[in-house]
Amino acid sequence: MSDLGGPLVYVMGPSGAGKDSVLNRARELLADDAPVIFAHRYITRAADAGGENHVALSPAEFGLRRTHGLFAFHWRAHGNEYGIGREIYAWRRAGMTVVVSGSREHFQQIGGTDDATHPVLITAPQQRLAERLSARAREDAEAAAERLQRSEAYDVTDRRLVTIVNDGALDDAAQRFVSLLATLQYSPDVRRRA
Repeated sequence: MSDLGGPLVYVMGPSGAGKDSVLNRARELLADDAPVIFAHRYITRAADAGGENHVALSPAEFGLRRTHGLFAFHWRAHGNEYGIGREIYAWRRAGMTVVVSGSREHFQQIGGTDDATHPVLITAPQQRLAERLSARAREDAEAAAERLQRSEAYDVTDRRLVTIVNDGALDDAAQRFVSLLATLQYSPDVRRRA
């Protein structure tokens, strides 16, 4: 059990796996009073770039926040800076389950954070990844090819890893994620502060 209180669910996976779609649908499926918070990412990408609902920062703003220790996690990928704010520590201390969307490479670099961290890999077969990257048209063909190549570059070997294959109906993958959250919320190992 972490001194921070509630569990941290660290979600990762290759581009095109549908992480944002699964997380967004899971939020809709959760009970209104579920003690779960989905952390926004801070990204040096335009707010209207498509995909997730993130907090857009200029490179200078991101650098200032990083320099002053305002990120719990930060990493660089696909030409952008990504960060998760330190506010997650307060949420965990309050006993909430905190869900973050991270990076496989970053997760390996930080060594799994703490004992109350639950890594989740959302993935799909390579062909589906390619189809989704092409359909979303967020990047040009060269950038999409680089993202696809990166999809095979990182293996997460953490013994706690839960893998969700998002290759069918979105609700199936989202429901598996919601079921995992329910297990964490009601586990006797997760004690909430009053």
